[in-house]
Amino acid sequence: MIWWTIPEEELLVVTEKWKGVCWVGSRSPLDGSELRALKSTGANALSQTPFGWQSDVNTPEIRWEVDAERQWWGESAKGIQTTHDSSQVLGIMNMLKPHLWVRGSWPGEIEMKNEDDWETWFDNYEQFILDYAKLAERLEIPMLCIGTELEKTSDRENDWRAIIAEVRKVYSGKLVYAANFTEYEKIKFWDDLDYIGIQAYFPLSKKHNPDLKELKAGWNKQLPAVEKMVRKFKKPVLFTEIGYCNTVDAAIEPWVWPNERKEIEFSESAQALCYEAFFESVWDKSWMAGVYFWKWYPNRHDREPDFTPQGKEAEKVMAKYFLAN
Repeated sequence: MIWWTIPEEELLVVTEKWKGVCWVGSRSPLDGSELRALKSTGANALSQTPFGWQSDVNTPEIRWEVDAERQWWGESAKGIQTTHDSSQVLGIMNMLKPHLWVRGSWPGEIEMKNEDDWETWFDNYEQFILDYAKLAERLEIPMLCIGTELEKTSDRENDWRAIIAEVRKVYSGKLVYAANFTEYEKIKFWDDLDYIGIQAYFPLSKKHNPDLKELKAGWNKQLPAVEKMVRKFKKPVLFTEIGYCNTVDAAIEPWVWPNERKEIEFSESAQALCYEAFFESVWDKSWMAGVYFWKWYPNRHDREPDFTPQGKEAEKVMAKYFLAN
């Protein structure tokens, strides 16, 4: 299946856009209504995220089990299969997007202190992602993300090209890497992948409650660099994650976790305007292959603030554009 072409002006034209969310694996099995509720928004894609565990950013050991009893059901091989099969029936495409969970930090800080540890880390990571590549192939999941926000590792071009080559041996679907918005311009191995993947938490404003005009101006500052990468590598772009909290400061540092915003005033309208600005500024770009909004729970919860658009003004904005022709 070909999802894009290269016109004479050297910018890609995507013929099918993925309208996605980052699906949260549930503790217990689904009853079916959860995916139908997502489908009603016009979504046609979701990402599933199992985890590997790293105890320290400077330690090369990685722990993972593809199907462990102590996992949440939705992050286990059985849960991933059931979610995939059930969503596929509804016309929702799946991407398998394994993450590393790093104690006390985040994947962007993973960095080894010597060459021996780097070699060990890449050996471990290769086995980790190959296990999930084999699962994705067995379940016929059509897209695999080979890494997420591993910013201090991705300059090791040859190591990543070697991993991609090994994944291609066991997996026949589309491949993407989810680069942090501060990372994607530095990556040299996009030509080995099918998409340029961006964790698109770009800052769009410096103030609380910006209006739509200011948010769109924020996007206009970011898009030339994205289009430069499209021209260079001739690859379409996936926003493998994008999201905003329902707080007045949502556009300033969109990546900040909700538990760091507890003293910030809530604002559904600020979150919704950030969604509107994305759709008005980016969605119709010829190179835009799809978006995955962070994040979507099988069952809505009442913890606030949070990134999810569920039950908020942002969901209405998302559905308006996802359901449009």
